[in-house]
Amino acid sequence: MTHENDNDKDTGTLPSRVLHCLALSFIVIALDQWSKYMIVQAFVYLQSQEIVSFFNLVRVHNTGVAFSFLASDAGWQRWFFPILGISASLVMYRLIYTNKHHALFCWALALIAGGALGNVIDRLIYGYVVDFLDFHWSTWHFAAFNVADSAISLGAALLILDELLKLKHHPKASETKKDTPS
Repeated sequence: MTHENDNDKDTGTLPSRVLHCLALSFIVIALDQWSKYMIVQAFVYLQSQEIVSFFNLVRVHNTGVAFSFLASDAGWQRWFFPILGISASLVMYRLIYTNKHHALFCWALALIAGGALGNVIDRLIYGYVVDFLDFHWSTWHFAAFNVADSAISLGAALLILDELLKLKHHPKASETKKDTPS
């Protein structure tokens, strides 16, 4: 019985895990763009609709990055962040290919790359990212975010989990070596 990708000789085809990760990224991008399209069609800028006491749907535009950081800058971020997002995604897809036997790592990178590209599409089309998920408590509001941001956050959490699992299963080399004379 052969394990998936055990016979990964250069056959000209992508291994199934790589294809599955590309599909996951595509699903993230599609869900992100569909959800943003629905918000843009249903809401005007800054319109808000309470769904439950701690959650609203709202339409906001983010020209910056996480938590609107750099949003007030002169506009250089419109082109810088798409270039950065595309470049980072290409690196992540390369890492998925070269680490295809490490499932959790690959899935995490696929989520992050899909989320990054979802936000890149917004920046290229609108010059900003459409955010619409607004969680709050009383008058305090967490920064509005979107499906792409959620995928990036989930991917980052999975990367942390992957590292913690590696530490648990592969103790540091210094802990496994016997005392050897210098």
